[in-house]
Amino acid sequence: MPERILIVEDESSVAEAVSYTLEQEGFETQIARDGREALDAFEAAPPTLVILDLMLPGLSGWQLFTAFRRKRDVPIIMLTARTEEADRVAGLEMGADDYVPKPFSMRELVARVRTVLRRSQRGAEEDELLQTGDVQVDMGSHEVTVRGEAVALSPKEFDLLTALMRNAGRVRTREEIIASVWGEEEYLDQRTVDVHIRWLRQKIEADPGNPAHLLTVRGVGYKFVE
Repeated sequence: MPERILIVEDESSVAEAVSYTLEQEGFETQIARDGREALDAFEAAPPTLVILDLMLPGLSGWQLFTAFRRKRDVPIIMLTARTEEADRVAGLEMGADDYVPKPFSMRELVARVRTVLRRSQRGAEEDELLQTGDVQVDMGSHEVTVRGEAVALSPKEFDLLTALMRNAGRVRTREEIIASVWGEEEYLDQRTVDVHIRWLRQKIEADPGNPAHLLTVRGVGYKFVE
């Protein structure tokens, strides 16, 4: 599902140009030309990211920023003709994720949007708690507990476990596992996956020879079940 970006900008030419460019890059966009329209759009379908002009009719961008953040902690890029350092500092101190002064390059704006989204997604993952049956993973602290007891995993074992837990109940092929754990550029013998699965079973299964969580699907790959 494409990320949805709310563009709050009263200059039609700027709003349409930003919308067109982002849609060409695969994003979904919605334009709001004043504060009330922006609040209604935000309430109706909360966006993944907001591009917010500070100089708006009616509610100011500063007021909208505060209203958005009260409702949801969504990434916000401030877009404005105000180039004074004090305004940039004030925006960032309020918690804006980035500040882009006009005039700006569309390529730069797209790059900043992607950077803010990556940073936001990493932060969400770090706060995530994965729980399937008696196995729990705290993504922030990288702590794994099984049946209430802490288990020490190597970095690759940790990545393998989380890759399978995020797809609990679904079979992952060895190729998919290599791509998500080692990277698509890595050319590994598929037996590497089998070896790491065996090591992981030794650490999280009550009976590694008769696993309850990390199951082999013959001829296909592996799946994690509750």
